[in-house]
Amino acid sequence: MSTPRTPEITLAGGPRRERSDAVRNRNRLLDVAARLVAEHGAGNVTMDQVATAAGVGKGTVFRRFGDRAGLMRALLDHAEKRFQEAFLTGPAPLGPGADPVDRLHAFGAAAIEHRLRYRDLYLAAEQPADQRYSNDPPHDLLARHVATLLVAAGVHGDVDLLTQGLLATLEVPLLHHLSTRRGMPADRLAAGWGDLVDRVTGEG
Repeated sequence: MSTPRTPEITLAGGPRRERSDAVRNRNRLLDVAARLVAEHGAGNVTMDQVATAAGVGKGTVFRRFGDRAGLMRALLDHAEKRFQEAFLTGPAPLGPGADPVDRLHAFGAAAIEHRLRYRDLYLAAEQPADQRYSNDPPHDLLARHVATLLVAAGVHGDVDLLTQGLLATLEVPLLHHLSTRRGMPADRLAAGWGDLVDRVTGEG
């Protein structure tokens, strides 16, 4: 099966222009914060810890992010953009160059791993139900990506609705419930996503 070229999609919420050294320093602080969040949970990470782990003064972290809430918002944005870059321009099968069904499988597995890793940040930033989809550029980007791959895989019918149905299984509150209350490991969740993809694309 030939692999159709996936149209280029612009990252949601492009970064504001900064000097290259400022961008590197900011990204280094966020990478350190991401590691601490992964190890200890967002609720247990302080500005002092980030500064110490990054080898900078606490004032540097406050000047860059304002306060702890600002750091957490920036970290969530940073993590989302890294994930976007991975599925838009990273190596196959998550990135371009693979069969669209293989990319859908890889996308779901990567999304589950990413969202479980940052679940406390996502849950803290969760919008009220009546506002959840009204202004959500990251979700819109994911929807365009999944819809593009479904079309490339030859899926017919209401692709928009099929896309939203697939993405609903990747909502952080649901993943959190299934992993904590139901005890489902990430590999089982990824296998479930793969089963849904195969049924939707006719591969199953």
